[in-house]
Amino acid sequence: MDDIEVEDDALETLTADFPADAPKTRLDKALADAFPDISRSRLKVLVESGNVCLDGQPVTDASRKIAGPARLEVRVPPAEPAEPQGEDIPLDVVYEDDHLIVINKPAGLVVHPAAGNWTGTLVNALIHHCGDSLSGIGGVKRPGIVHRLDKDTTGLMVAAKTDKAHAGLAAQFADHGRTGALERAYLALVWGSPEPFRGTIDAPLGRSQTDRTKIAILKHSGKEAITHYEVAERFPPQSGRAAVASLVECRLETGRTHQIRVHMAAAGHPLVGDQDYGRHFLTKANKLPEPLASDVRAFPRQALHAFLIAFEHPVTGELLRFESELPQDMEKLIEAFGELQS
Repeated sequence: MDDIEVEDDALETLTADFPADAPKTRLDKALADAFPDISRSRLKVLVESGNVCLDGQPVTDASRKIAGPARLEVRVPPAEPAEPQGEDIPLDVVYEDDHLIVINKPAGLVVHPAAGNWTGTLVNALIHHCGDSLSGIGGVKRPGIVHRLDKDTTGLMVAAKTDKAHAGLAAQFADHGRTGALERAYLALVWGSPEPFRGTIDAPLGRSQTDRTKIAILKHSGKEAITHYEVAERFPPQSGRAAVASLVECRLETGRTHQIRVHMAAAGHPLVGDQDYGRHFLTKANKLPEPLASDVRAFPRQALHAFLIAFEHPVTGELLRFESELPQDMEKLIEAFGELQS
């Protein structure tokens, strides 16, 4: 599970220069002439909200007369996304009642709408499936969502269908299972084999200072992030030989964005197929025998599956526990690694 982190989109700044011989005209007309792709009503709102500057100074009177030479700057905030609509997207429902739903998320399904993915998300699917019962506590873009999985991570997710269930589930995920019944476990196929075979990675995480699309270990400014791991299987299996890859069970004590992927990469064992945090390991496939080498090169995502989730039902108090088998693509890749000879 990865916490949801939302960052404000940067304002787009448009500029227009008026020469010294430009005739005196009203600000709203000057803006309309300079920026024909923006409606007059939108320009008026931008003026009144202080997003228009004349020679570096905000101006909020659309009727003000201006003359050249002058520079107009218009700061255009990103448009508010429309409230997501239900879409008939098939869901693999593991459990459902009047209060919550547990689904097995496939690879490629984005959890909630965001830039570049306003439709075709799990939220759109849940709205269609659950109808008016879907909780809105998480905001219009994330109704019912209390945790998420990366787009290309597969496995179990729970979503709330009522406000009461949302509040109860959110409290359990905020506690990360430290005092309650919440339990989350993942299977990751990683390069090499972690030493020791069982351990804990405690390294704070935050947005990378060099690439804002990625997460990095930030010792002084990151948020607490703790991953417990245990090697479940090595390929090849003999302990006396360095493993080419390992199947590792990971359990989260916190839920940061890309936590398992970053922690395992930092330990020197990035996930097989991880294009973001394991790119420097891609050449390892060239040293593998065929057909394994081709299988690894063709694997289109990070090999990570959320196979277990357990929690206390937020309304009935019943302990619910669910497990999910590995998806076929990951199962096939693990079988291929299993054929490596000692």
